[in-house]
Amino acid sequence: MAKARLVSSRPPAQRPAGRLALPSVDAVVDRDRPEQPLFCLRPREVAAAARSFAAAFPGDVLYAVKCNPDPRVLRAVWQGGVRHFDCASLPEVALVRRMLPEAALHFMHPVKARTAIAAAFRDHGVTDFAFDSGDELTKILQETVPVGLVGEPPVLGLFVRLAVPQGGAYALSGKFGAAAAEAAALLRAARPHAARLGICFHVGSQCLDPKAYVRAIESAVEVVAAAGVRVDIVDVGGGFPVSYPDVTPPPLALYMDAIGTAAAALGPEVRLWAEPGRALVAGGGSVVLQVQLRRGPALYVNDGVYGNLSDAGAPGFCFPARRIRTGEPESATAPLVPFELFGPTCDSADRMRGPFLLPDDIDEGDWIELGQLGAYAACLRTGFNGFDAGASVDVADPPMLATPGYG
Repeated sequence: MAKARLVSSRPPAQRPAGRLALPSVDAVVDRDRPEQPLFCLRPREVAAAARSFAAAFPGDVLYAVKCNPDPRVLRAVWQGGVRHFDCASLPEVALVRRMLPEAALHFMHPVKARTAIAAAFRDHGVTDFAFDSGDELTKILQETVPVGLVGEPPVLGLFVRLAVPQGGAYALSGKFGAAAAEAAALLRAARPHAARLGICFHVGSQCLDPKAYVRAIESAVEVVAAAGVRVDIVDVGGGFPVSYPDVTPPPLALYMDAIGTAAAALGPEVRLWAEPGRALVAGGGSVVLQVQLRRGPALYVNDGVYGNLSDAGAPGFCFPARRIRTGEPESATAPLVPFELFGPTCDSADRMRGPFLLPDDIDEGDWIELGQLGAYAACLRTGFNGFDAGASVDVADPPMLATPGYG
């Protein structure tokens, strides 16, 4: 049975989302008593993670905009010293160009609409494009060359996406990536048109094995040798991991050492790029949700897989969890026990098995903070069943989990 201790009827304060930073998530909950999901952003944490990664990586760092395109995140990444941005669509290109006019933009989606290629090049000054087929290379050349490149020195950066063995939680070579022989042929075909010729790959998201990058770079070295043309850049992609309650990744330094050692075979004239996303922003975001019903070891909450918690659904990510109570101290004696969560929609797939470790006396009206949600959370929200409300605020407290080597 639910306790009489229910949420206060005091209306939440009205303010522009994200403009007022409070010292902690608890302070926000105590003040606003949120009845809708609340996304809490830690810009200082994002900037610190970006700064750490940029200092450690032996090349250029491209933030993967797709994992969190919030303007506050883009500004924080910029403040952390990142000047390059990996864009997957024309709207992302336009957003970053508007927010950060001096940024270097790279259109690294291997399959793009002709109109997107043309607009990125003509309207936003993008000259770097990825591809993994001869047809896509033809599209890129046709949509850029007529603008004034005929008879002039090449200005394009052309990047062949190579399929490599996967080492991450999400495999990212099933949809994109050319096999070795095809990639070598594409490098040869692109070289006459490229001011910068590169090869790129992705070992898979949340990669826990630094040697996966070694294997991928070794594959790239073999492809470049088979192509017999000069390559200027090798882009090692993303996949750099962060901590979760059931995962503590190797320190960032081990990844950098592995990449640096393997890249020595490319020669000193080849520049390295990386495309981190989750690694820069996951720790910088959390979500506050509220319990609407307890049914044994299951909690029915006001956010779910159609909202900020997509990764907690089918992918099965386990996020750090804690209860937030206002007006009364947290119980020091209530043991932590595993719960699963159900989201607010009528779809039975709106289920997050966790386990989420929370006090065994948790009940209706309690708030829960879930951490490590700065990446692939708010940007995947939908309006299914009308559950599209929610607010966002900046906070200054530390993240719920630390990842070795970041910040």
